[in-house]
Amino acid sequence: MELSHESRGDVKIVRVKESKLTYPVLASFFGEVRGLVEQGSRKLVVDLGAVGYIDSASIGCLMDIHRLLAEHGGIVHLCSLQPRVETMLSMTGVHRIVSVHKTCEDAVQALGGERGDA
Repeated sequence: MELSHESRGDVKIVRVKESKLTYPVLASFFGEVRGLVEQGSRKLVVDLGAVGYIDSASIGCLMDIHRLLAEHGGIVHLCSLQPRVETMLSMTGVHRIVSVHKTCEDAVQALGGERGDA
């Protein structure tokens, strides 16, 4: 699972660098996010710009991340969705539960983070 993360003030950006976010990589993806939350991250932006395909397990994982952060008094936002991914999230109603932004910069600003070059 290829991920990178960076901080903008108290906002952590997790960039998924996989073209498909599906079963084989979901456990490591969730584990990485859980580790960030355990280290104290409470405002998280997940950048899905490289992801062209998600499935139902991916949607479940994103909802698990939402629940994990909610349990810790935190919040997750998504950004940079490709059209197919955006359609899947819209069809399943995820966009009504988790905020979606066109750019990472928009997501960071919505969470009150510092400006940068996202």
